[in-house]
Amino acid sequence: MAFNILISDPLSEEGIQPLQNAENMKIVIDTDLIPEELADRIEEFDALLVRSQTQVTREIISKASRLKIIGRAGVGVDNIDLDAATEHGIIVVNAPNGNTNSAAEHTMAMIMSLSRNIPQAYHALKNHKWDRKKYVGVELKNKTLGVIGLGRIGTEVTVRAKGQRMNVIAYDPFLTEEKADKMGIGYGTIEEVLTKADFITVHTPLLKETRHLINSEAFQLMKTGVQIINCARGGIIDEEALYDAIISKKVAGAALDVFEEEPFHDNKLLELPEVIATPHLGASTFEAQESVAVDVSHDVVSFLSGGLVQNPVNLPSVPKDIMNRIEPYFNMAEKLGLFLIDSTQEVVEEVNISYSGTLSEVDVAPLTRNTVKGILKRHLGDHVNDVNALYLAERKGITVNENKTSRARGFTNLLTVEIKTKSGKRRVSGTLLNGLGPRIVKVDNYSVDVTPEGHIVVIHHKDQPGVIGRMGSLLARHNINIATMQVDRSNEGGEAIMMLKIDKHLENDGLEELKALNEIFDVTAIDL
Repeated sequence: MAFNILISDPLSEEGIQPLQNAENMKIVIDTDLIPEELADRIEEFDALLVRSQTQVTREIISKASRLKIIGRAGVGVDNIDLDAATEHGIIVVNAPNGNTNSAAEHTMAMIMSLSRNIPQAYHALKNHKWDRKKYVGVELKNKTLGVIGLGRIGTEVTVRAKGQRMNVIAYDPFLTEEKADKMGIGYGTIEEVLTKADFITVHTPLLKETRHLINSEAFQLMKTGVQIINCARGGIIDEEALYDAIISKKVAGAALDVFEEEPFHDNKLLELPEVIATPHLGASTFEAQESVAVDVSHDVVSFLSGGLVQNPVNLPSVPKDIMNRIEPYFNMAEKLGLFLIDSTQEVVEEVNISYSGTLSEVDVAPLTRNTVKGILKRHLGDHVNDVNALYLAERKGITVNENKTSRARGFTNLLTVEIKTKSGKRRVSGTLLNGLGPRIVKVDNYSVDVTPEGHIVVIHHKDQPGVIGRMGSLLARHNINIATMQVDRSNEGGEAIMMLKIDKHLENDGLEELKALNEIFDVTAIDL
């Protein structure tokens, strides 16, 4: 059987060689299709390869009666409607590793250029100015590089920095001291990295939690004369705060490959001589462009030939009868994972997921993936999905165990998720109640009844009169209304738990005031 493959964005000739070498593959290259033309022609094809230019919308997918796989030659898949592809049984693959080396090399090039004032000196020479004293730089040897985010690219940067005989200290939510020791680098909190580093490079995804991660408060923690590098995502660094930090001489220089607005017409950071910049070139090498095309081409050939794919990004197919039984638990499984990861500041080392009742009778692998996705999502954002969650957990050194039992302790079904950290365990259980939907029914050893959505505050406190009143008064001063309240205790006068559903997010100042109450052991704000 011959397969028709459409390549609608420019890909290198070498990158599509696996397709050309495969049998029964008919390749059509048309990079000038407007959306209407693509919609008219898509029904002819079994596979579609794109970069970022082609918008693979729900409308186009609905007309793709033969389409089996979409390959994105790159990392991001925001130009592909993943939900529509999944609904139509179309697998989507990308190339998450193809640009790792290029991005890491670009980061190091920016660090070196920044330390030796190379762009500024070159510009001066172009303007017929010979000024050696003005552009005296600093050596990297024995300087401390702070790495925030230790994924594929951050890890590669640390290897290269050590080759320059730099000292490296890193922070990542999944990094432990033991892992850091094995890598031969220092381990620290974000605050410790900011405080100790001479150069700071960020390699996190852009999430709600990481937007403006490097802000005015962060700059205050840094050494005077620190140098900043961002080759990850615009928005991780607050550009206004960076401008002020450079003007005040707190920051000696900055190297930027990404910006909050791209492309931009004007950016006052570029008016500063201490700033060097490139127009988002981290993955722009011939090798990277070829590599991502090769990766997706191999996946397309493998899939159409009946094999497995290496980098799927949407939900794999599940038999309809099993999906009908487990689909109602999908959202709850992810929410239980999110709940637990918000309940700890420590690195998760192990995840144990238990299925009780009739859930133990079916294949629950999709629910396990969804639960792990929830645990990873807070720190990895859209980089983690139902398909790659277990793979990413393994890469982060997290062990995932799945257990089944027919006993559901009074419930038709019960899903229990436990995480282990260095200091202990946290556990949460959820179920579906007829007519009422998903419920959290157990937190550690306490019984509760809370819907896993919205803004939740979990308070561990001493069981004694007046605690609830003082807590309610404090929240009222912050103009926060309590929607529901659940309280349970281990024994009279002992430890107790209070779970509040509130109408808006509890900010840090309110959180700290709650923690300061004498009877309070711990407070966690969770947004589901």
